[in-house]
Amino acid sequence: MGKGLQPDLFVKSIFSLDVNWLKSRGIKGVLLDIDNTLITHKQKIPDEKVIELIKYFQENGIKVAIVSNATKRRVEVFNEKLGLFATYRSFKPSKRGFYRAMSKLELIPAETAVIGDQLFTDIRGGNRIGLMTILVEPLDVNEPITVRLKRFLEKIIVKKDPI
Repeated sequence: MGKGLQPDLFVKSIFSLDVNWLKSRGIKGVLLDIDNTLITHKQKIPDEKVIELIKYFQENGIKVAIVSNATKRRVEVFNEKLGLFATYRSFKPSKRGFYRAMSKLELIPAETAVIGDQLFTDIRGGNRIGLMTILVEPLDVNEPITVRLKRFLEKIIVKKDPI
């Protein structure tokens, strides 16, 4: 049946993730969520911390793409400085956005990780196609009501012990 909603790894922050840990598990690329994974919903553009993280991945041989459910405009504004391959309105947990990004990066599921803050979109979508799934704590608790409702359900489903 697969892993369903269970992430392979839960970390407090994407910024504490060790590239060598990823590489030791055969990961050659990461598919990143934007909102509450890299920046808060209120931010529009990547800050220096995000820019440095992307460089860190790339300088260590990890390919990077964005897979987001956000609007085209939101993703384009965010990605302007980064210049990554990015999908918008991916309808995660749909497989389409993940497959498009992997195709562009020339990766297969076994060498790809998805990193995001939501079980029902990022983790479920990645698990559906056999990606390594990494759940991060959301950056901001002040989220839209629809996301807050999902967070309530997440707490019931998964016991999180971040490393």
